[in-house]
Amino acid sequence: MHDSFAVIRWEAAGIGPNTIGALWSMSVAAEVVVFLFIGRPLLDRIGPAHAAMIAAAAGALRWVIMAETTWLPALAAIQPLHGLTFALLHLTCMRLLAQCAPRHLEATTLTVYGTVGIGLPTALLIIGSGQLYSHFGAKGFFVMAALCAVAVPFARTLREPS
Repeated sequence: MHDSFAVIRWEAAGIGPNTIGALWSMSVAAEVVVFLFIGRPLLDRIGPAHAAMIAAAAGALRWVIMAETTWLPALAAIQPLHGLTFALLHLTCMRLLAQCAPRHLEATTLTVYGTVGIGLPTALLIIGSGQLYSHFGAKGFFVMAALCAVAVPFARTLREPS
């Protein structure tokens, strides 16, 4: 829903294209920082369950703020959470897949993860987000926050294979 409707919401609130570009850049920069510097040491320290819980909680927080305001300082403050909501979760998934998949099935495992784990839910959420946004506007972002909140107890169950 973010990729589809954040810019529409921000433009409607009078935020200009340069500022919108800066907000997106902050989000991407945070992702890069997590991938390159913070993610792996953090994952090593706290493990996949806690990393996934942090990603889900950061997502819930980000979505709630997106639903409630277009106040520029708040939007700027939440953009770095993308580093946790996407990059840290992706690193967690990659770690678990690498440890679970037999060596001869690594490519198949990544294909299934990319298609079923990322592609299908993304496609369904994009389709659904159009309906949410058309009916509820920015309040539809609360549904995304709820999905993240529901993920927290599931994330608690993640364990690295022995």
